[in-house]
Amino acid sequence: MQLRFIFIVIVYISLVSCKSGTVNLFKAASPHEQYKRKLETAGLDKTAMGSAWINASSASMQKALTIKIPYKETGYFDAGKIPAAAYQFSATKGQKLTISLDKKPTTSALYLDLWYLADINNPKRIASADTLNNPIQHEIEDTGNYLIRLQPELLQSVEYTITITAGPSLAFPTTSKSKSIGSFWGDGRDNNARKHEGVDIFGPARSPVLASADGTITRVNENNLGGRVVWLRPKGKDYTLYYAHLDKQIAVEGEEIKLGDTLGLMGNTGNAKTTAPHLHFGIYTFGGAINPLPFIDPVTKTPANISAAISNLNKTLRTSSKSNFYSSTQKSGTVGTLNSGTIININSATENLYKAELPDGTTGFIDSKSLVQTTKPLKKIRINMSQQKVFDQPDSLAAVKLTLKTGATVNVLGNFNSYQLISDENSQIGWIVK
Repeated sequence: MQLRFIFIVIVYISLVSCKSGTVNLFKAASPHEQYKRKLETAGLDKTAMGSAWINASSASMQKALTIKIPYKETGYFDAGKIPAAAYQFSATKGQKLTISLDKKPTTSALYLDLWYLADINNPKRIASADTLNNPIQHEIEDTGNYLIRLQPELLQSVEYTITITAGPSLAFPTTSKSKSIGSFWGDGRDNNARKHEGVDIFGPARSPVLASADGTITRVNENNLGGRVVWLRPKGKDYTLYYAHLDKQIAVEGEEIKLGDTLGLMGNTGNAKTTAPHLHFGIYTFGGAINPLPFIDPVTKTPANISAAISNLNKTLRTSSKSNFYSSTQKSGTVGTLNSGTIININSATENLYKAELPDGTTGFIDSKSLVQTTKPLKKIRINMSQQKVFDQPDSLAAVKLTLKTGATVNVLGNFNSYQLISDENSQIGWIVK
């Protein structure tokens, strides 16, 4: 406790004093980077605890687990450890990510960063939560893999709930209450001679067709396929919106448009003369047409409720039978198979799964129903000469917590590899060889 107190004092003094130091710690940088710089300026990166925090931040990204959006997780970071967590997921151009973070206590510092993994070895940080942990809203500009990292400051215990959803980045382009999309990107056209380069949204004849964003009308014309069409370039974007089959064009070329302005009236001009009135909505980039659905998808999925017991967070449990340890919430890959009685530490809960950590630091997801408490021992054993040393980790090179007498009786709480987790008559817990 004395060493911990000294460390807290050192951190406090250094963090306060660094505001007036010669190094500019508050230039444009994420809150996580600012805290790291404070540790370095105070020389705390040379201490075991400070260097472990810095190493944990990068190591977590190398072993990020795979999740699927939408996602919700409640977890716990223990002040007695130096934790960090990272999650990898895929997102599509046109989606808008919303990442919210609730924490207890609310005054604790918990850093959240969003990265784009165009190059797995050189991730690009694209967003960070502010110090108040207001929700992050980020429009996806590149289809691909993304990563979120969570890490608390040193010596802080934090319970958190992170919620990630993906919705449209553009407003829906019609007033149709049903928001009926009757034909999708890639559907066959002209006996499959070509593919549909947009979505068809059906609605009442001559109902308003709306601007999905602020922007500029770049073109108003007619063509054989689209009939009467309008082209809108959203402000600051690298793509153009295409509105086709209009009965009437209202917008004019060069006009500055606001979100929700009426661009025209729905119809069936062009090659849609034999169909019901609808809007063909497309999006074009310099590379050609792209799927517009992620940009306007009216269905925003919400994450499933968490059914795994939150009361088990930060507890040590064991497997009740042979169990799969997954690298993904979709159970699409396994880290390995755990034998019955394997000891596992619970970090967080999502749906009916726990994100957990094995004694060797390996992380993964496991079905919450496959775990039981360690309060009831697997068995009782008598200590032999080779089992006298009780380690704080299942490793012969770990620190020895205590030494047992030969013949002493202990409870076996679980196993990991060639070690057993035991509890002695004084309720002291540690690892002995099998």
